[in-house]
Amino acid sequence: MGEMTDKAKAAGNKAMGSVKDGIGDMTDNKDLQAEGKAQKAKGSAQDVSGTVKGKLGNDI
Repeated sequence: MGEMTDKAKAAGNKAMGSVKDGIGDMTDNKDLQAEGKAQKAKGSAQDVSGTVKGKLGNDI
């Protein structure tokens, strides 16, 4: 995946993670909250990966 692909997937994972975390919080569903937090963390990792690929100037 290239930089833009990583960043797009990161944005999607962060957004869905926030939604899941919020719904889990509102419904007191700890499992959904944990899933949301994990998905947000995955998005953050993808964002870093995309940034590194951009800095390297290639499409790894």
